[in-house]
Amino acid sequence: MAQVLKRPIGTLVNGLRSVGGGGGGRTGGSAPLLPDGGGGYAGQGAAGAPDGTMRQTLTIVFLCILWYVVSSSNNVIGKMILSEFPYPMTVTMIQLTSITVYSGPFFNLWGVRKYVDISWRYYFSFIVPLALGKFLASVTSHISIWKVPVSYAHTVKATMPLFTVILSRVIMRERQTKAVYLSLVPIIVGVGIATLTELSFDVIGLVSALIATMGFSLQNIFSKKVLKETGVHHLRLLHILGRLALFMFLPVWIYVDMFNVMKHPSIVTGDYRVIALLFTDGVLNWLQNILAFSVLSLVTPLTYAVASASKRIFVIAISLFVLGNPVTWVNVLGMLVAILGVLCYNRAKYFARRQDTLLPYAYGAKEAAATGPPTGISNGTATAGRRYPYAPLHSNGGVPVPDNVLLAGNGTVASGMTATAHGAPTIPISASSSVNGPTSSNGRLLFV
Repeated sequence: MAQVLKRPIGTLVNGLRSVGGGGGGRTGGSAPLLPDGGGGYAGQGAAGAPDGTMRQTLTIVFLCILWYVVSSSNNVIGKMILSEFPYPMTVTMIQLTSITVYSGPFFNLWGVRKYVDISWRYYFSFIVPLALGKFLASVTSHISIWKVPVSYAHTVKATMPLFTVILSRVIMRERQTKAVYLSLVPIIVGVGIATLTELSFDVIGLVSALIATMGFSLQNIFSKKVLKETGVHHLRLLHILGRLALFMFLPVWIYVDMFNVMKHPSIVTGDYRVIALLFTDGVLNWLQNILAFSVLSLVTPLTYAVASASKRIFVIAISLFVLGNPVTWVNVLGMLVAILGVLCYNRAKYFARRQDTLLPYAYGAKEAAATGPPTGISNGTATAGRRYPYAPLHSNGGVPVPDNVLLAGNGTVASGMTATAHGAPTIPISASSSVNGPTSSNGRLLFV
């Protein structure tokens, strides 16, 4: 398994180094290793060839299937454990222990970078609250699985886009497009139908699932902030949060659960079945996180969102088949409507993000014909004048410029850059050069 996952994670690390100019840089984001067309960027080697693309595709398909199987098994085993061993905090602590114990040696084997420069003030302001949220979200998630069927718990968790939109608006002051807001309607309707027709409905289970979903949404929002501002590798962040949450709540677990757990018949009699299930649940939970990050490193955000929604369908189907909890067709319809809403949300969010990040052309065809070339560019030479608007960037030597590169200047073209006859600035990049080219006081390359 380590050999299977070593290549995708190593590819991710190398990709981050090539884009950010080094392993320790604090870049604001990362470009997907596979663009929409499925081909590789220049410099990817064999991945850009047909054989390399096919091998990459097969790797992604294999990892997705493995991710679905591991996630489904983890949920089914979690339900089986909590039915006989009703201690959700203990199950959470075992999962955190697995993350703490396994991550160190395996991440060293995969070459995941260690160095993180985080101040103590930042650590207590963001890392500690994230660890607290991870623990509470995990505990409430286990309570929901304990009280209600896995299929219904995952249907309620489909409301995560709703929480993400609301919390992003309140915390980050982010506004969404009309399509994104409309995509939330089928999610709400689907979850409402599933709730009204759930045969094993439990209020505590519903509330716990909603709290867990809100907690995971907050984790997503602030994890992105931490990754952007610190440059920490996401797998290292997983390790840091798991280890911190374990040590933070170890005294709480000892006070609340430990003595009751020690008196449980399965522990007193040494029931190897429950102990083996607990151990397996911890390993599967850790492996599920690794597989999710590996898939995310190899595909575009939209593809990952669709794969994640498909995984939820797979988990619901497997739980219904294996655990056999009774459902009605109306209940299944509500689940499908909610998942369809998630897919619509992901697509609307993708197009909204794409519209925000695309570089607009400096002049349209009609405007260029009517007004001529923009001031500041004359006969392919930069001249003094008003600020040159944003324009699409082109590259020399057949090396494409990543989509997240913006040109900002105040009337002149940055040193190391030239202007073509039609007015679009170009960046002289060779296969061996870095994207972070020379800068001047009047122009700079920004990575967003």
